[in-house]
Amino acid sequence: MRVYVPLTLGGLAAAHRAGELGPGPLTAYAVTPALREWYVSDDIEELEYAALNRAAAASLRLLAGDPAAARRRVVLAVDVPDSDASVDPDRGLDAGALGEVRIAVAVPLAKAAAVHVDADDAEGDVSAAADALGAADQGDDDAQFTVDGAEDHELLWFATQEIPNLIG
Repeated sequence: MRVYVPLTLGGLAAAHRAGELGPGPLTAYAVTPALREWYVSDDIEELEYAALNRAAAASLRLLAGDPAAARRRVVLAVDVPDSDASVDPDRGLDAGALGEVRIAVAVPLAKAAAVHVDADDAEGDVSAAADALGAADQGDDDAQFTVDGAEDHELLWFATQEIPNLIG
């Protein structure tokens, strides 16, 4: 199963040093039955893109909680056995948890398929979005508009061999 793990550049650097993501449990996003139902598509590429975007939103939340982190969203695409990813039944009705899965164990970085990271020119919008996230969660429409501005930026695709250059 392909899962998308939200990170920061600092989290990616730590995983690179350790050679793994972990320890578990890890929060990731994947094509779950709830995501399929919400997205209403049978196209696996569209569904995986939706899961990637859910992970990008979770990465933004990580940035909001760490003001010192570089203001670029990071998502690591990882292949894990289906049995390693489970949906939390207590979060099934939470719209914010669509596509969310838990990985119980550490995942070797060798299982990573790709890294998705914001381009340098997205940093201003991502920084503003991270700062506005709390107000957006409270229903502030202007803050939500700012958060949506970060989502206008597509994450770039990088091969795992490029991780040292990304965290350099």
